[in-house]
Amino acid sequence: MKKINFLILGKNQSILDILVRLVNANDDWHAIGFSDEEFAKDYFQQNTLDFVLLSSGIDAESEIKMRYFFISQQPEIEIIQHYGGGSGLLRCEILEILEQQRKRKLSENQL
Repeated sequence: MKKINFLILGKNQSILDILVRLVNANDDWHAIGFSDEEFAKDYFQQNTLDFVLLSSGIDAESEIKMRYFFISQQPEIEIIQHYGGGSGLLRCEILEILEQQRKRKLSENQL
């Protein structure tokens, strides 16, 4: 099974570190975190990713620009806004999206 790859972008370094650790605690997931938008863009362009996780400290204008950048480069990318709520909530958010993707693929295969 291929690993699910995440890019996590946030301005609060301690929260960013926690999110990277939480995602990487799952053996099937791999995350790398960035606090600088330009470094995140460079990494994104050089790697195939499944999720972008937006964390705390990103101003509204930057978030809009980054969303546009990610989606214009890779329209199928899943973007999650996660500003807190504990590790269980983050895991549930990710698993819910993965389940939606699985159902979508099943229905596409039945057509």
